[in-house]
Amino acid sequence: MSQIPEINTNETERDEIEIDLLDLFYYYRSKIKWIIAAFIVGALLAGLCTQFLITPKYTATSTMYMVSSSSGSVVDLTDLNIGESLSQDYIELIKTRPIIDSVIRMENLDYDYEELLNMLSLTVVSDTRIIKIAVTSPDPEEAMRIANDLAVKAEETLPNLMDAPKPNIAEDAILPTEKSSPSLTKNVMIGALLMLLLTLAILTIMYLMDDTLQSAEDVEKHFGIMPLTVIPEGKIEGLQSAESDKAYRSRRFGKGRKKNGKKYV
Repeated sequence: MSQIPEINTNETERDEIEIDLLDLFYYYRSKIKWIIAAFIVGALLAGLCTQFLITPKYTATSTMYMVSSSSGSVVDLTDLNIGESLSQDYIELIKTRPIIDSVIRMENLDYDYEELLNMLSLTVVSDTRIIKIAVTSPDPEEAMRIANDLAVKAEETLPNLMDAPKPNIAEDAILPTEKSSPSLTKNVMIGALLMLLLTLAILTIMYLMDDTLQSAEDVEKHFGIMPLTVIPEGKIEGLQSAESDKAYRSRRFGKGRKKNGKKYV
């Protein structure tokens, strides 16, 4: 009868890396100064990069209202539903090359079609027939002009192209006074958290690579035996110096000998 070979569990256990979470927590706590310093340094680096290395951008938004009137000036429920469905069609047509290129020529811009398209964001307000035309640019005045030009060009071109009623410009874009990106607070928090995670990862690796025995429990865990006693660390040089000084005084004056009214031991 064949015998099943025994598996050496001791060797398998030695190959596994065990992490004592409580011990790891205490290790983190002993390095708390480094952790706090890393958090602060990460926040400062992210803040400085955001403030001096990243170009701020501004967003200007114009608004268009889409409505379909199939019976003169009277708008019924069917017309409203048609206007809502046309909103998505208008969004896709505003992105077409003829409209984008015409705005580039009107403003004499240095962008090509793809670059201007990436600056553009078109959205339909939920459950409405309102389209938001948002343009983001490093120049706030340029963003405002492009947003307004796109709305005017869409109002002129799309009704003939789609054979549909003309949309209405509900609101022109105004000059933005505050930057839309980057967010200093957001970047500072992200930088601080990333530096914190990096520091914790490095400390964890250092903790796992440290194979020195720190306590009697470590000796028992690694060797399976409990030490009988623990010799505390001390300054051996200091003890030796004290013993030498004591021996010298004993030879000089004799044990218990008095000199000048004082007894030396």
